[in-house]
Amino acid sequence: MEIKEKILLARTSLGIELGSTRIKAVLIDDEATPIASGSHTWENRFENGVWTYSLDDIHTGLRSCYKDLKNDVKNRYGIELTEVGSIGVSAMMHGYMAFDSEGNLLTPFRTWRNTSTAQASEELTELLEFNIPQRWSVAHLRQAMLNGEEHLKKLSRLSTLAVYIHSKLTGEFVAGVGEASGMFPIDSAINDYDEAMLKKFDTLSKKDGYDFSLRDILPKVLVAGENAGTLTKSGAEFLDESKTLKSGIPVCPPEGDAGTGMTATNSVREKTGNISAGTSIFSMVVLEKPLKNVYKEIDLVTTPTGKPVAMVHCNNCTGDIDAWVKMFCELLTLSGHPTEKSKVYDMLYFEALKGNPDCGGIVSYNCLSGEPVLDISQGRPMLMRLSNSKLTVADFMRNELYSAFAALKNGNDILLKKENVKLDKISAHGGLYKTEGVGQKITAAALNTKVTVMKTAGEGGPWGMAVLALYAVSKSDESLENYLDNKIFASAESVSVDPDLRDVEGFDKYMERYNSAIAVERLACEKLN
Repeated sequence: MEIKEKILLARTSLGIELGSTRIKAVLIDDEATPIASGSHTWENRFENGVWTYSLDDIHTGLRSCYKDLKNDVKNRYGIELTEVGSIGVSAMMHGYMAFDSEGNLLTPFRTWRNTSTAQASEELTELLEFNIPQRWSVAHLRQAMLNGEEHLKKLSRLSTLAVYIHSKLTGEFVAGVGEASGMFPIDSAINDYDEAMLKKFDTLSKKDGYDFSLRDILPKVLVAGENAGTLTKSGAEFLDESKTLKSGIPVCPPEGDAGTGMTATNSVREKTGNISAGTSIFSMVVLEKPLKNVYKEIDLVTTPTGKPVAMVHCNNCTGDIDAWVKMFCELLTLSGHPTEKSKVYDMLYFEALKGNPDCGGIVSYNCLSGEPVLDISQGRPMLMRLSNSKLTVADFMRNELYSAFAALKNGNDILLKKENVKLDKISAHGGLYKTEGVGQKITAAALNTKVTVMKTAGEGGPWGMAVLALYAVSKSDESLENYLDNKIFASAESVSVDPDLRDVEGFDKYMERYNSAIAVERLACEKLN
């Protein structure tokens, strides 16, 4: 009855996140407790050489997710959801959505997963003396310029998926600073795009005959807690097909999945970090001071409040594991013992802990798509083993889990060993951690660091986005860092795991084999068509 009353009084906040394989909505009360959820499963498409989602996919999926949330509220509490206290939208970061002055999409949405901007990435990194990864929005823009693409003649707005959805809901063309930092470099002293770098880019583009100013086509930058508009009538009808959702609801700045992950794991202070492991995998470490050097393996982005963050992002994580589990499920069905996929995951994950710490001579590359961190241009999943290795389920699955973290480990070894970055804690969340303790133990071995998983980690980014929406209307004078410590995580339940020395040494031995054989994986991209 108490929750029902909170819903009726709109003492709630709604977070929606458009992830790579699922769109999820989480409704929380004014104490940040999840009270209802909804979801919609979707898949990206590889069309004409581009990883994409159509606008129809995006619109239909978002509405389906919200409808599922409404049904959950109805089933749980017997009431119709017509109003919430605040809303926040997040999505997979980066990518390229180009619009003309009338709001028409000029070319199919190019997601973070595309690895077709190597020329632009290299050129911009040298020009700006700042690592510009292939998936960043400005890299996609520059590559389109290098390709002489016709749509640039009509370009009026450069957007990400989260910024696009926010503009559909509110009419405001804005981005949270964390989301903006995956579009173009941010100056954390002013929480805005780096002015000197903007000028360098504009000078370069004018030489090529383009007369637009980059600042004019990028969204306005906002930090967590700032006013980002309200839900318009057309926005409410866009989200809720039943047209019962009220307009006028405050909507907080849109963020990327990196920012929501930091929020969901209370990792927004200096010397804290988090790992998100699902379809892709990335780690975020909030820095005390700038890095000494520029590394292609490390992106510099920001927290939702603008603090500099070292991000190691890898395109591939659980996709190869998912494919193997699907095949094992098929085998069990053929044997007359059909088993739920979740149980097969648990069975295989727990068996992995029995494997040799170095996986017994097995090594694999989980690249369903290209992996820029490894200089791998295309998806070529590969399994190799020494001729004297024993192909056991335990060693095989331990290898699959190691492979999911291997590229990430290479990047973090630079941070922790070469740059001597200090960490007080690493928090983990995402689908890989659903089987209790296993992914956590593997992560601790990969980073040789204590790893914490919070009870709320299963809610992930959508919950983190809902918390940012709650913070925006909290009327709190506290910084986001203090707000999370004092109001959200003060009594949060969590489990921490210390690294096992045998696992750490085994992972390091595995990485020697992994890195020495990367040339074979690269050759497969060239030869296996």
